[in-house]
Amino acid sequence: MKAITLPSNSVRHLSFYLAMEEYVARHLDEPDAFFLWQVRPTVIFGRNQSLHSEVNTDYCRKNGIEIYRRKSGGGCVYADEQNLMLSYITQEQNVNLAFYTFINMELLVLRRLGIEATSTQHNDVLIDGRKVSGTACYSLPGRSIVHATLLYDTNMQHMLNAITPGPEKLQQKGIKSVRQRITVLREHLPQLSVDELKALICQTLCTGQRVLTSDEVASIELLEQQYLKDDFINIIP
Repeated sequence: MKAITLPSNSVRHLSFYLAMEEYVARHLDEPDAFFLWQVRPTVIFGRNQSLHSEVNTDYCRKNGIEIYRRKSGGGCVYADEQNLMLSYITQEQNVNLAFYTFINMELLVLRRLGIEATSTQHNDVLIDGRKVSGTACYSLPGRSIVHATLLYDTNMQHMLNAITPGPEKLQQKGIKSVRQRITVLREHLPQLSVDELKALICQTLCTGQRVLTSDEVASIELLEQQYLKDDFINIIP
């Protein structure tokens, strides 16, 4: 499996990486492909979710947190520069098998780090019963796209407030705090830097590298415009 990389390491808006997944799936002649990415403070919610019931938009507006809808299902997540976002593009069209393969890739990486992580039937990855990674998937003709957030570290205040509309919703779910059910890798491996983690992931999962050309990046930027339409995406400045 090839690691797909950009000519420049500059951090882009999440809409670019969503378009990059789609471009790789539609145009690159790779049976399986993988890439890592990081974003500025951002909330991503699923294709079937209601923005205002899942996202604290007032908090996001006040704190400069961008909001995007993705094409896959699943729940609402917060990401920032200390999260790792993982994208897996595969020819496997059976969604369950695509999920299974990807989850086991994550488990392999964590076990190489000495962490005995487990998975759930909802395609989450847990450490000591607390969630460290959640996944979602959608399909294109001949391809499945699986993506995940892997919590290396995060701005916990933003995470707790940006995707939590208020205490009423938490009480309904019987959860006192989102913090009680999540963990971050830095708690378990304080000596491991995020760059070391990125290198280990690529070394473990990939056998080569494919650098996108400037023309391909331009095509992704053109496709990105579809992800910026009002009916698909919401950005709060």
